[in-house]
Amino acid sequence: MKNFPDAEFTPEVIDLMTRALNSSVATLPDPVNTAQINVIAESILRTANEGERELGALQRIALMELALAPRN
Repeated sequence: MKNFPDAEFTPEVIDLMTRALNSSVATLPDPVNTAQINVIAESILRTANEGERELGALQRIALMELALAPRN
């Protein structure tokens, strides 16, 4: 996972990001792997760090980035 050394989030934003992560992962078909979760988590962190605070937007962007991510 990439570092986000300058990122600071309030407890409310951390809760929002957690919900976005959980709801995004819940949409994936089994088996879900760590690489998929990392892509989603990094996307949510980056997007929230840029100022996005809408749950649906965080989830949509993360899932879009996952769909575009290279597969190993």
